Amino acid sequence: MSAGRTARERVRAELIREITEIARRHLATEGATGLSLRAVAREMGMVSSAIYRYFPSRDDLLTALIIDGYNAVGEAVENADAETRADDFAGRWLAVCRAVREWALAHPHEYALLHGSPVPGYKAPEDTVPAAVRDTVVLAQIVTQAHAAGAIEPAGAAPAPPPSIAADLDRARTAVFLDVPDDLIVRSLTAWAGLYGTVSFELFGQFNNVLEDDRAGYFDHTMTLLAGLIGLRP
Repeated sequence: MSAGRTARERVRAELIREITEIARRHLATEGATGLSLRAVAREMGMVSSAIYRYFPSRDDLLTALIIDGYNAVGEAVENADAETRADDFAGRWLAVCRAVREWALAHPHEYALLHGSPVPGYKAPEDTVPAAVRDTVVLAQIVTQAHAAGAIEPAGAAPAPPPSIAADLDRARTAVFLDVPDDLIVRSLTAWAGLYGTVSFELFGQFNNVLEDDRAGYFDHTMTLLAGLIGLRP
């Protein structure tokens, strides 16, 4: 019976993998709003009712794709960070930023699912949170370790964060274990938003006819500027 269960589990895992692979292809042609369990089942040669054994609704399939996407970005970021010298904090930041951009350019439709327009009627469940923060945790580790090593330059004339966002900063600190002062959390969040904003502008066409010659060079320069905002220097 144990062997039978194992065989069934393998078959189930393979079918889930095939369903999600087909669904990713449909993202490229139909977009997230056009994703249909019936269409996926039809391509697999399954009756439409059979696919509901694996994904009870379209939203469950979207959730699986979102978790897979966040985990893929998180893994790329973690690997890039691990391959950089631990005390090269600015280098680690740049490596992480490049990993995000490279993954996004290689998987534009999955990136759009994660960071594009919200899917009407879909609300991501809490199940997506651990995967969603994997990349952010890496940034938090870089900043926290740089702060502990005395490698963060002071903010200079930057204004102090307003008291009205103190609770938000505490939540951010708790969520990603960022053991640093409030002003450094603000600078880090601003840089993180700048990273994803820059990637999104490139991917969604806002740089067309504006930046054409060396987008990679522009990206690296911008990420270096954002590293300076955090207080990370080469």
